[in-house]
Amino acid sequence: MKIIAIGRNYAEHAKELNNPVPGVPVIFMKPDTALLRENKAFYHPDFSEDIHHEIEVVLKISKEGKNISEKFAPNYFEEIALGVDFTARDIQARHKEKGLPWELAKSFDNSAPVSVFVPKSKFADLKNLNFRLDVNGETRQQGNTSYMLFSFEYIIAFVSKYITLKKGDLIFTGTPAGVAKVSIGDRLEGYLEDEKMLDFYVK
Repeated sequence: MKIIAIGRNYAEHAKELNNPVPGVPVIFMKPDTALLRENKAFYHPDFSEDIHHEIEVVLKISKEGKNISEKFAPNYFEEIALGVDFTARDIQARHKEKGLPWELAKSFDNSAPVSVFVPKSKFADLKNLNFRLDVNGETRQQGNTSYMLFSFEYIIAFVSKYITLKKGDLIFTGTPAGVAKVSIGDRLEGYLEDEKMLDFYVK
C-alpha cells in the first residue's frame, strides 16, 4: 500500500504558511513505514526541533482504479479515518529554500498516525464533516470538509490520472489552519463529528 497526501487543500492553512493557494492539488507521498496505528505513542525524532501536527481526514481506497472520473470516484472508497501528518517544519523550510523536494520532512518513520477506519455511510454528508485536533485539552485545529479546495472526488480523479490507486491505499486529504509545534509530553486527541478517533502521546 501507499500513502498519498494532499498539501495546501485548505486556503487558510496555505496562507498561515505563506504559501500560494494552489490551482491544482499539491501531491506528496509517505512510505508505509510512516504509519502509526492503535494510538501508539509518537516518539519525537532527534533530527528535528520543530515537528508540527496536521490533522486530516483520510480515505481508504477500496478497489483498483486508473483514470477514474469524478462522478465514479465515490465508488472507490468505503471507509474514512482521521490521521495526523507530522511534518518536520525546520527540515521542510531548509529544503523549500533550495527548491528541493521535502520528502525528509514528511516521510520519516511514524509520521502518519491513523485512527481506526469507519464506514463512510455512517455520515450524512461527507461534504460537511467536522473534525478537530485537541492538544492537552485545547482545540488547536478545527476543520470542515466544506472548506476543502479540492473535494474527495476531485482528489481521487486527479491522482488516478497519474498514479494507479490500489485497494488499501490511503489518501490524506489536507489539513485546516492551526498547525503548530508538538513537544514531548503532549497529548493529541482527534475528533470526527465529536467522536474521538485519535488519542495518543508524544514521547
